[in-house]
Amino acid sequence: MSGPLSGLKVLDFSTLLPGPCATMMLADMGAEVLRVESPTRLDLLRAMPPRVEGMSAAHAYLNRGKASVALDLKKPSSVAVVHRLLEEYDILVEQFRPGVMQKLGLGYETLSEMFPRLIYCSITGYGQTGPYARRAGHDINYLALSGASSYAGRAKGGPPPLGVQVADVAGGSHHAVMALLAAVIDRHSSDQGQWLDISMTDAAFVLNHMSLAGFLAGEAPPEAESTLLNGAGVYDYYQTKDERYLAIGSLEPQFAQGLCQALGLPQLASRILSQTESDRQYCKAEIAGAIGRKTLAEWVAVFEPLDVCVEPVLNLQEAIEHPQIQARELIQSTQLPGGALLPQPASPLRFSRHPRSLREPGHDLGQDTRSVLQSLGYDENQINGLQQEGVFGRLKP
Repeated sequence: MSGPLSGLKVLDFSTLLPGPCATMMLADMGAEVLRVESPTRLDLLRAMPPRVEGMSAAHAYLNRGKASVALDLKKPSSVAVVHRLLEEYDILVEQFRPGVMQKLGLGYETLSEMFPRLIYCSITGYGQTGPYARRAGHDINYLALSGASSYAGRAKGGPPPLGVQVADVAGGSHHAVMALLAAVIDRHSSDQGQWLDISMTDAAFVLNHMSLAGFLAGEAPPEAESTLLNGAGVYDYYQTKDERYLAIGSLEPQFAQGLCQALGLPQLASRILSQTESDRQYCKAEIAGAIGRKTLAEWVAVFEPLDVCVEPVLNLQEAIEHPQIQARELIQSTQLPGGALLPQPASPLRFSRHPRSLREPGHDLGQDTRSVLQSLGYDENQINGLQQEGVFGRLKP
C-alpha cells in the first residue's frame, strides 16, 4: 500500500509493545516492515488474550502490515540470512538488552562496517550506557525513576498504576519513530546511517516538561496535588451522584466563569482562580458538592452545549460510541485469514495526499520465511538445507 513512507524498508527484531508499536506506526505510514522472530522463544504478544480465530487481537493490531520470518539467531546461518536482508532493509529496530545483538554478531559496530547507510535503532529501558543499562524493567519502573510518578495521584493515596503505558509508548515508541525519521532525513545529505539509542527512562524523564523546567529554575519539586495541573486547583476529576466522574479543565477566566454559572455557584467566580490554598480548597469543596448532586448523564446534558472545558470520563465502549471519535473514524476493521472482521484502532495520523487505510493483521510466526528467502535468491535446496539445520526451528515456513 502507498503512504508517505513508501520506499522505506525496516527490519524489526522487537517484541511486546514499544518496538512493535513503533514499527506499526511506520507500516501504517507505508514503510515495508519485516519482522525477524525467534522460532524457539515466542513473543508473548502472540499469546495475549483475547483471541479471534486463534490469533491474539493485540498481535493482530500491533503487528499489522508486517511480514514475518522465523530465524534462530543463535545459528550462524541465520546471521548470514540477516546480512542478505540488510542489503535491502537499511533500517533495523531491536529491543534486546544492551550487548545481546553484539553477542549474536549483529551489533551496530559490526553491521555498520558492512552497511554504512544502516540506521540502527535500539529501544531499551535505560539506554546503552549507565549503571542501569542492563537492568530489567517495565513501564511502571521507568515512570518511577523518571520522577513522573512522584507527583501523580493523590497526596494520601500515592501514585496510581496508569492504565496506559506512557513510558513504553510515548517514551519508547514515539521517540523511536521521531529519531528514525530524523536519521532518514540526515542520510539523504550525508549518505551515512547511524545508531539511535532510545531509552524509555530518558524519554519519560523529559516528559516532565513543565514541572522539570520549573524545578530547574528554582522551584520546589512538585508533589501530588501540589500544582495547578495535578489536583491542587479546580482542574481535576469530580464524582457524580451515580459514582461516575466529570473532568473539569476550566483554567482560563472565561471558562472558569462559565463553569461557575453552569454549576449555579456564581459566588465562586472571584475565587476560583485564586492562588491561595484556602480559596482553592473552598472552591474544590463547593464544586465537588455541586457535581455530586446530579448524575453523569444530567451533567452531560448541562455541559454539552457549553464551551467551558468540562467533559465526562468515558469507558472504552462509550468512547468508541462518542460522536467525536465516530466522526474521526478511529475504529476500522481488518479481515482475518478465516474471514472474520476484527475492529482495530486506526492510525491517528492523517495525510492529505495519502488516504488512510488499514493494513492486514499481523502474520503468523514465520509465515513469510520461504517467500522472503526466495526473493533474496535462495533456491529450494538452500532453503531446505537451512530448515534441516534448524534455522527456522520447528516451523514449516
